[in-house]
Amino acid sequence: MHFQAAHALFDGAHTTPGTALPITEILGQPVVNAESGPVITTLLDGHRRTVFFLNAHCANVRAKNDQYRAALTQADLVLPDGIGVELAAAMQGERLAENLNGTDIVPRLVRRAAKLGQSVYLLGGTPGTAQAAAARLQDTAPGLRIAGCRDGFGGIERTEEALDEINQSGADILLVAMGVPLQELWITRHRARLNPNLVLGVGALFDFLAGNVRRAPGVVRRVRVEWAWRLAMEPRRMARRYLIGNFEFLGRCVAQALGGLTPSRILDLTVALAAMTVLALPMLAIAALVRLDSRGPALFRQTRVGRNGVPFTVYKFRSMTTDAEAQRASLLAQSDRAGVCFKARHDPRVTRVGKVLRRFSLDELPQVLNVLKGDMSIVGPRPALPEEVAKYPPRALERLDVRPGITGLWQVSGRAAIDFDRMIDLDTAYVRSRSALLDLMLIAMTVRAVVSGRGAY
Repeated sequence: MHFQAAHALFDGAHTTPGTALPITEILGQPVVNAESGPVITTLLDGHRRTVFFLNAHCANVRAKNDQYRAALTQADLVLPDGIGVELAAAMQGERLAENLNGTDIVPRLVRRAAKLGQSVYLLGGTPGTAQAAAARLQDTAPGLRIAGCRDGFGGIERTEEALDEINQSGADILLVAMGVPLQELWITRHRARLNPNLVLGVGALFDFLAGNVRRAPGVVRRVRVEWAWRLAMEPRRMARRYLIGNFEFLGRCVAQALGGLTPSRILDLTVALAAMTVLALPMLAIAALVRLDSRGPALFRQTRVGRNGVPFTVYKFRSMTTDAEAQRASLLAQSDRAGVCFKARHDPRVTRVGKVLRRFSLDELPQVLNVLKGDMSIVGPRPALPEEVAKYPPRALERLDVRPGITGLWQVSGRAAIDFDRMIDLDTAYVRSRSALLDLMLIAMTVRAVVSGRGAY
């Protein structure tokens, strides 16, 4: 079905003028680019709105299904859901203010709705799932009024009866959980006859709330590989969506982002996307080992200095104790490396798992996210701490002319075994002669350097 025909199918659907929320276009689809607080306030302001979500799977369906694409076009707001959409934005040079996935934002929305005296109707799921989800929402949102529940199987076969029940319930909010694209098509087809001011298509939310599907632990969500958890929990059902589907989605992202990119940036994106896909499950296992070995988060965030002196947040697996930063000043005199940068071969802050991670440079793996975001490159000078840059001699500032990298001349030449002055010589030599071919050579040499472990501590 062509787009025009699909649009005609939904001719009765309701649309409203745009809101004050900022919008960013991702793969041709406008999505909200705002934090959850203002979004929730907007959704509950009493205006009539239809709200859908866009994740990597949705984007794949949108590319192939004209009816679904038309439904998204007619929605009043589309919210970004998941790391895939966030990476797609980064590859276009945009940054999303927040991941507004339904599993997190809807419970917050209904808690606010309960305080405003608004009621909620749940439509969808297997028989009994909507009721169980409603009970869970009431536990988390005291005072929430449930206007009604109806399953998404026999409960929607008699359409007129379902519409009448929803409207007679007096619900202010309608949550529809039938899966993509069925829920969006059903909502759009019947929106003009639905009384609730706010209607959202919420996908698997009811299953999560009802306990039918176990959500990923907090550490997995923070590392941003929740999709890998779902794949591990439901391999047969999710294999095509996440294994084949992720490649399809990333391919679309790369195709859109290629225009105007340098060969080095194309190489960065290609290597980083491949690494994210192949290493997602191993990274999940590493995160679990870090948490089991010592108290604290699996992921370590730290401010580093990037290209042209612009600070950014670097991601690493935590390889030290949580009070490592507080201990740093007292250990500076023990540095085994001459110059500005501190390195101690027998650093007491390093954990047992951390020693293994550092030996094989596995603690650096989360930096592929920095590469996708554009903060770093695969190849380049290592990102320095602000206090280190403050002490740089003038000649060292040249290393800030390019994006910092995960690997580079310093890393393949001995890493921490090389002193500061020699590191600067290597980095400035790279800056003056960098090319995609040189980057490919250094990537190949990195494998040997990691296996040898020379200078890794």
